[in-house]
Amino acid sequence: MKPGQRQARIREIIGRDGETRVDALAALFGLSAETVRRDLARLAREGAIQKTHGGARRLRLFAEGSRAERAAEGAEAKARIARRLAALVEPGETLFIDAGTTTLACAEALGAVDRLTVITNSIDIAQAVGRNASAAVFLLGGALRAGDAETVGPLVIEQVGRFQADRAILTVAGLDAEAGATDSSFEEAQVARAMIARAGSTVVVAHADKLGRRAAFRVCDLGAVEMLVCDRPVPEAMAGPLAQARIEVA
Repeated sequence: MKPGQRQARIREIIGRDGETRVDALAALFGLSAETVRRDLARLAREGAIQKTHGGARRLRLFAEGSRAERAAEGAEAKARIARRLAALVEPGETLFIDAGTTTLACAEALGAVDRLTVITNSIDIAQAVGRNASAAVFLLGGALRAGDAETVGPLVIEQVGRFQADRAILTVAGLDAEAGATDSSFEEAQVARAMIARAGSTVVVAHADKLGRRAAFRVCDLGAVEMLVCDRPVPEAMAGPLAQARIEVA
């Protein structure tokens, strides 16, 4: 059995059973433990599994913390992302921006770009962009999630359909070679999908720690993303998939 076929089989076993051990795989394939460890190391680098002492288990889906916890994380990384995005956006563009602490940092930087039209489900983002008198801001109405200062639900989805934007600026919980862009909130993933459908291009803003990570709810395939704005060079395991998907990294 070729290494690629063997690794695919290992993934099937872990997907079915949740976990496995090196000695069990070595006996199954008639291989040395060291060869199995190399297979597991490669699968772990690709983000397909999580290595454990003596084996591997199914990759755990990432769940984000509260808004306050997220706001306190990676302030410098978010500021770098915000500066890079603001340098790319042209005056007069129309943007969808979804709710999130990274997109809020971006919105504050975008306040310096004139004549933007911004459609968002975030109260804080609407206020941040609206400080520029030349901006036109549309706050999507729906069910209020007060703890996150955002609106979600069917009314938001319906209202997104009334607009067309140059770009959708989205934050995600994870960006993975196979799972694509994912979110830990079902409602937020729905909003993001609706924005993608009505935008000329999709820009994901995410710090490098989110690359190779998966959350529970799918936003889009990797190929649906045109640009990734990141705080630092992407990890080696994700560089190839991003290049293959023709995603511009800024």
